[in-house]
Formats: sequence, structure tokens, C-alpha cells
Amino acid sequence: MRVLVTGGAGFIGSHIVAALEARGHEPAVLDALLPAAHPGTPPLPDAEFIRADVRDADAVRAALRGVDAVCHQAAMVGLGKHFADAPDYVACNDLGTAVLLAEMATAGVHKLVLAGSMVVYGEGRYTCGQHGTVRPGPRRTEDLTAGRFEPLCPACGADLAPGLVSEDAPTDPRNVYATTKLAQEHLAASWARSVEGRAVSLRYHNVYGPGMPRDTPYAGVASFFRSSLARGEAPQVFEDGAQRRDFVHVTDVAAANVVALESGGGQPPGALAAYNTGSGEPHTVGEMAEALASAHGGLAPKVTGEFRLGDVRHITADSARLRRELGWSPKVGFLEGMTEFARAGQRTSAGFVD
Repeated sequence: MRVLVTGGAGFIGSHIVAALEARGHEPAVLDALLPAAHPGTPPLPDAEFIRADVRDADAVRAALRGVDAVCHQAAMVGLGKHFADAPDYVACNDLGTAVLLAEMATAGVHKLVLAGSMVVYGEGRYTCGQHGTVRPGPRRTEDLTAGRFEPLCPACGADLAPGLVSEDAPTDPRNVYATTKLAQEHLAASWARSVEGRAVSLRYHNVYGPGMPRDTPYAGVASFFRSSLARGEAPQVFEDGAQRRDFVHVTDVAAANVVALESGGGQPPGALAAYNTGSGEPHTVGEMAEALASAHGGLAPKVTGEFRLGDVRHITADSARLRRELGWSPKVGFLEGMTEFARAGQRTSAGFVD
């Protein structure tokens, strides 16, 4: 199968290219190598490479010739720095996806795997002893400033127990990036209905591993901590470090993409199937920082009490559907993966100035 991987020169995309080649497929890479992600030319995958922006309809049209499926990874990621980033997020993520899907419809390419995200859920799943499953609203600045980080029951104000989020949970994006990721899914679903295509959105949880970019506001928390350790500094843990996440290794995510492409997803043509893609092992951010620091031999993490508006408190995946319907399962455990990542190289990034 010839597969076009948009964003295939990036962190996750390059691992997907390698996984496709290992399975005997023929990947082709379309990547703009935007300076925000690539300050110089990165090591390019051993595959046909097209340097172009996914928003360039002519380039996308040419790249789709002879293609059987698309693995769409090209996106602007992370929370960014300010709301002023919003136009760039919408342009890269939503306009780019719309252009790609329009050209796929014209070219007759009817198979898509999309890089989705757990951020579409907003806050994760919570249970109140009195009111059952509840959906707390966004956390208030005054509570965060006072160190009150845990969401409370919106009905009675009681403490809540966090749990695993399934794909059937309501979506509730809490920041611009999350909003664009949900819009990508809606666009993909509309495309699938229009052309009787097969679309799969893999809702990635916290992906980490070798080749993560360093020193950028657009990378994940694991990259922040690894960058600090590389500089001989203590990882700076926001809030109280008790935020729960699901850290999933990049090779497991790459394998999920290949499985989704080969299977066509668990839904009939004309629909989008969404799958949580996580390790199934929830850990706190503090635990992750400690595991990295210990494996690296660096300074112990420092809990700062700082916070970022738009961050959620707890979000952990129930990935049972992906395992059950597509037969995928993660192979890299938490301690094994963090030990490897603590010693692995990172990609050079453009950096940023506050």
C-alpha cells in the first residue's frame, strides 16, 4: 500500500514512516518543514519526500497521485503561548485538513487515518459519590492561584474521583488547539460521508519517546522535563504534580497508525471511527518527572505550584475499543519507556523568546 504521510518528517510522523516500511508498505512524506517545528533540515525519513505545505492544493494534488491511503499527522501542536496563536492553529490544522480532504475526494483516495487528540474531551471523567458521573466546568483562575487544583462536583461541591475516558464521552475542548483537533474530526467525518470513505481518528494521549523536539512551547510535558535534565536543571512541575495522564510511547502510536491503515478502521465506509490511543497505565505528571530524573541521573523535580490556563487536571484513556476492534496493544511499559527516553536524543527546535 502506498501511503502519504503528512507531517512525516516530524516526531510522530517519522516513526510512522519507519513502521510502515517495516510492514512492507511504501510511504511518501509531505512536510513543509516549518521553522516553528524545524529550525533546520531534520534527518529525513528514508522515503520519497515532498517539501510542501498541506495547505497548498497543487502540491497536495501532485503528492496524492498513486496513493492508496493518507496518514494525516501535519499539525500545529501544543497550547502555544498566547491566544494570538489562534489564527495559525486554525490555518495549519483546520484549513490544512480541509485542503487535504478536498484533494483526496477529487483523487479518489478513500482511506484516512487522522492524528486526533485526547484534548477534545476537556476535563476527563469524574464521579461524584452523590451525583454519579459529572462534568466539571473549566477551573477558575482564583482557585488555581490559591492552589486549589482539583475540580469539584458542579452540583454539590464535593470532591471527585477521576476515571478513564471512553470514546463515548462528550467532547468539550478547552483551548484553541483542542478546538482545532475536534474540527479536524468533524471535517474528516463529513468527507467520509460525502465520498463513502473510511476515516479513523486516533486520539493520542501523551506521546513521548526518542526524537521529541526540545525547548519549545509546542511540545509535550515529557519534552519539557527531558530538556531541563539535558541542561542540568531540575524539571519544573506545575500545580502540585498530581495531574493524571496516560503516557504512551511513540513506537506504540506508530504501530496503532499502521494497524488502523491496514484494517480500514472498525466502522463501515461513510463514517469516522475514533479510538483512544493510550498505554492504559495512568501516572501523575510528578511520577513521570521523577522517573525521568532518576533514569537520567539528574536533579530531582521541583514542584512549583504554577499553572497554565487551558490545562486540564486529569485526562486518562480507556483504550479498550482500539484493542478490541483493531487488535492493537501497547508494547512499551512506563518505566521501560521513560528509562529509554531519559537517555535518548531530542530534535533541535526553533526555541522561543518570552
